[in-house]
Amino acid sequence: MDMDSASSVVLQALTQATSQDTALLKPAEEQLRQWETQPGFYSVLLNIFNNHMLDVNVRWLAVLYFKNGIDRYWRRVAPHALSEEEKTSLRAGLITNFNEPVNQIATQIAVLIAKVARLDCPRQWPELIPILLESVKGQDGLRQHRALLTFYHVTKTLASKRLAQDKRLFQDLASGIYSFACSLWSHHTDCFLQQVVAGEQAQALGSLERTLLSLKGSWKHTHFSVGLLSVGFLNALLDFLEVHPCAFIPLIQRSLEFAVSYVFTPAGEGLAFERFTVQCMNLIKTIVKNDAYKPCKNMEDSKPESLEAHKIKTAFFTHPTLTEIGRRLVSHYFLLTEEELAMWEEDPESFGTLTDTWHTATNPCTEVLFLDIFHNYSQTLTPVLLEMVQNLQGPTNVEDPVQLLMKDAVYNAVGLAAYELFDNVDFDQWFKNQLLCELQVRHNRYKLIRRRVIWLIGQWISVKFKSDLRPLLYEVILSLMQDPDLVVRDPHTQRMSLSLNTPSPVDDFEFRTEQFLPYLESIFSLLFQLLQQVNECDTKMQVLHVISCVIERVSIQIRPYVGCLVQYLPLLWRQSEEHNMLRCAILTTLIHLVQGLGAESKNLYPFLLPVIQLSTDVSQPPHVYLLEDGLELWLVTLENSPAITPELLRIFQNMPTWVKITEMHVVFTNA
Repeated sequence: MDMDSASSVVLQALTQATSQDTALLKPAEEQLRQWETQPGFYSVLLNIFNNHMLDVNVRWLAVLYFKNGIDRYWRRVAPHALSEEEKTSLRAGLITNFNEPVNQIATQIAVLIAKVARLDCPRQWPELIPILLESVKGQDGLRQHRALLTFYHVTKTLASKRLAQDKRLFQDLASGIYSFACSLWSHHTDCFLQQVVAGEQAQALGSLERTLLSLKGSWKHTHFSVGLLSVGFLNALLDFLEVHPCAFIPLIQRSLEFAVSYVFTPAGEGLAFERFTVQCMNLIKTIVKNDAYKPCKNMEDSKPESLEAHKIKTAFFTHPTLTEIGRRLVSHYFLLTEEELAMWEEDPESFGTLTDTWHTATNPCTEVLFLDIFHNYSQTLTPVLLEMVQNLQGPTNVEDPVQLLMKDAVYNAVGLAAYELFDNVDFDQWFKNQLLCELQVRHNRYKLIRRRVIWLIGQWISVKFKSDLRPLLYEVILSLMQDPDLVVRDPHTQRMSLSLNTPSPVDDFEFRTEQFLPYLESIFSLLFQLLQQVNECDTKMQVLHVISCVIERVSIQIRPYVGCLVQYLPLLWRQSEEHNMLRCAILTTLIHLVQGLGAESKNLYPFLLPVIQLSTDVSQPPHVYLLEDGLELWLVTLENSPAITPELLRIFQNMPTWVKITEMHVVFTNA
């Protein structure tokens, strides 16, 4: 069907879907639902709502269907995702004109563009911001207003993103257009005042609307810039504290009062920017754990400065203050945000691979502060946390999102403080009497708790968990690895729960291979399925790491189950040509695979030897990333080779070059 015919059919369905007659309405809605996943459907919708000659209600409905489609099908990992070709065409069509005559539709289109920008700007949509700015500078009143409206919604959306790399992108954007946004607000304010004085009411109203939109856009950039300014001040304070801790002692009291009041009392609500909050937490953390402020075990051997600092800290961190800090850390800062929950739904792989560091992002920084304070003041904070746990025992109502989030936060705290709580929690009994029941609740909303509980078990398993309970845990893991939610199947969590957190022979001495073997085939098969299902490189790397650890644990007993993996790795290697870190993960997997297969690894040579050849060839750019793992793979291949073949010997041609490089490195190092 050509575009004109498709437009006619979709237009008819949209028209019927706006009818008050249910006999027309219901079939039309059903037909539109069926078309949602059809290629070209959203291109037709774009043409319809851009046609100002059509009925307003029909155009409005077309915009809504398009907007809903972004949430469901725009991400490339989504089922029935739009093709990249169609998305490119749609992005171009969305910004060809800003002349929508109907305010309500214009607002919806602006929100729609912002939704796409959230996913694609600036990487796949670098032209969006320049075109918006160009349109805002134009003299056409309607076009300028619509561009300003879109600019505001795009700015608002980009400013709300939480990943570190996204924040850096917005920082670059804010610094580049901040002065322009402010000048725009000043210009429209002047126009408004002049028009009011001249009695030009209609024009004044238009200028007032543009002033408001400019102000809203400028506020987002101002909010970010003020945050940077505050962080700059606190950075200087932190640097002084870290370099000259003794000279900082007179500032400890005021610094703690300042930081705690803004972060842990109502006085700071609505006033603190995220970056400012992070640096306040860093300030508290650095003071709490600073070795220069801790007296010796024998107080008489302590330096006077250390005793003075310790005295100030003891006077400040009273029981009520510590209790409030502990409760607020868990019940406020540990709660998943709406943004994080939305990311869970929209992009579970990104949610599972958040990599913000402790000193730049709120959540990791909060957890580090919690650990440091809990470690230093565990006698006060342990009863506080145990009381919070006790108040949440039993199943939580799936219809109560607040309680679900609170239980997630409290369980997070118990997992982080596992070592500190060793003597206060009978984890084996808690596992059998409470946590197992939590894992059996299959409701979709309870996935929040299922994911947190298996993570919690992973935190405690090397701290306090009877070996006899391992088979029961493996049964649970097997069930969760088939959970419909990808975040629950998070490979990092499964690795910890399987006692595979670090591939080390001394890791978790309670691990018993014979207990694990009955579950090996099923778990390995599900891991391989997950490796095929995920799309992001980081997630594939995590799954490969779990697979590597499993192979290392069971050694030669993996042989019956690796056929599928052996067939898949060459394809994954080809697909990862531009992703060297993923190739490093593949090399690590191959190292353990060769060790597990022993002499049978010769069957891998058609794939294995070219991989070693490339990884150890210093004339090839990837060697910077691959050489170390490539050399280890070469070594284990030689160790497990039943015979030296010409193909194996050929790789030795790479040796003289990197031997010379190694010798030069040694010479320069010694010099």
